[in-house]
Amino acid sequence: MKRLLIITLAAAACLLSCRKHTFSWPGGEDPYGEEEFSHEMMIIGEKLEDPYTVDNMTKALNSLYPTKAGNIKLEATHYYVRFLPSDENQYDRLVRMGLVLMDHPLDCRVIRDGDYYHDPEVDEDDITWQYAVVGTDFIFPPGIKYEIIDDCYISDVVPGTRSEDGIDWSSVEAESYRLTGNSELLSSGTKSELSGTPHGRITILDEAYDSEPVGVAGVRVACNSFVKMAHTYTDEEGYYEISKNFTSMVRYRLVFKNVKGFGIGFNLILTPASSSTLGKHEPEGYSIDIDSSSERKLFTRCVVNNAGYDYYNSCSKDGSRIKTPPSNLRLWLFQNLNTGSAVMLQQGAYIDSSTIGEYLGEYSFLVKIFLPDITLGLRGLESYSQIYALATHEMAHASHFMQAGKKFWDNYIRYIVKSFVTSGGTTYGTGSGDGSGYCEVGEMWAYYVQTKLYRERYKESTAVFGTSFWFSPQILLYMDDRGLDRFKLFSAFTSDVNDRNSLQTKLVSLYPEEKTVINHAFSRYN
Repeated sequence: MKRLLIITLAAAACLLSCRKHTFSWPGGEDPYGEEEFSHEMMIIGEKLEDPYTVDNMTKALNSLYPTKAGNIKLEATHYYVRFLPSDENQYDRLVRMGLVLMDHPLDCRVIRDGDYYHDPEVDEDDITWQYAVVGTDFIFPPGIKYEIIDDCYISDVVPGTRSEDGIDWSSVEAESYRLTGNSELLSSGTKSELSGTPHGRITILDEAYDSEPVGVAGVRVACNSFVKMAHTYTDEEGYYEISKNFTSMVRYRLVFKNVKGFGIGFNLILTPASSSTLGKHEPEGYSIDIDSSSERKLFTRCVVNNAGYDYYNSCSKDGSRIKTPPSNLRLWLFQNLNTGSAVMLQQGAYIDSSTIGEYLGEYSFLVKIFLPDITLGLRGLESYSQIYALATHEMAHASHFMQAGKKFWDNYIRYIVKSFVTSGGTTYGTGSGDGSGYCEVGEMWAYYVQTKLYRERYKESTAVFGTSFWFSPQILLYMDDRGLDRFKLFSAFTSDVNDRNSLQTKLVSLYPEEKTVINHAFSRYN
């Protein structure tokens, strides 16, 4: 069974990666030498001497402060460890404990940087080793395999200052890099006094919105040099600032686990959030401007990240609320599919395996194993605005799920999938058959919200989505134009509203003063 799964995974990988993208440095060649840079799997070389081990930091202290070193005994402040979770529940348990997990060893030479890594000694359909740095008071959870690799000393002295005993720990850290043979990793031009607190701005160009780039909002920026690790989130404008000081070149990554809680997967392996490497740069920080000509995965992840961030914000206004999607919403991006779905599998929705197999073909095993909530097929979508529109549509479905519940959703998705298959690929079927009413109200809501949010972002747009289908989102747009906004309308999309007639009845019961407008809207687009 495992062998079959690996073969299928390889086939899917070929489909997902039909072209390889290589990063281009702004100035042409990589200014820092040996590393090839791509957005595929990392290639790891030999183990390096870690400058942050207690032994190596002690040697560096003795080298710089021979008269003081005898009075100072360094003890471990952190452990460099690796975990091997047996399943997703164990992985999630580690994340809930606050650990920052990396899928590759932190003390090895990186021959080719990339977005992910899988240890060759671990089966491809199992979770790979996860590397972390924990405090010495960390209580290791029972039942999860782990190994302590090194005892480490990582100073928390404020950059540019000396400790109470007069030690400049930034200089000691730099000395340890030299003594361990890692001097080429030190920041250029700062061979004696080293200091850098990473900060910068991550932006993306949305040509339909503005001629100036906008921030990539709420995305995690992760930094590390060997086992010295830190991360933070960008603000709404894309600015970030890491609180930890670095003395060496820093590896920067965007981790698509948004501050709002949702994650964008999946890097062809189990991970709650895809990572896009930005390469190795100076410790003072790194900024990047992304646009539609940038590496495809990086661009699409950033657009979906922003769409999600905006959508969560859009769910509340002036005291009114629409249910937000679940905080752990999981989205998968498929570059070679051209359809989206809000299957909500991680949240407990159910689809029988034979049906979903017919619908997603080669990708069905991924869906069943990794339980996405939203899948976005991005084939043919080249612009920011196109991807943004699709993402907000599926996010609107997730809000509906939160209110209507799992039983409603099972009926809804079952109709969608079966209609797609039995009609020979007609999206949403023909509007007949068991469950069509679930689709009717579900798609009516999602296309309506997609249109509203698209117009709010792109002020000059008159776009209307979904009006060519049989379920008529124009009904909701008509009422919205006459004062029943999306916050009022959302109240009607409960579990008992499963077709057009029940939606009309529910709206009249909620807003009897608007009965004339409501009835006219439904009769107008009957």
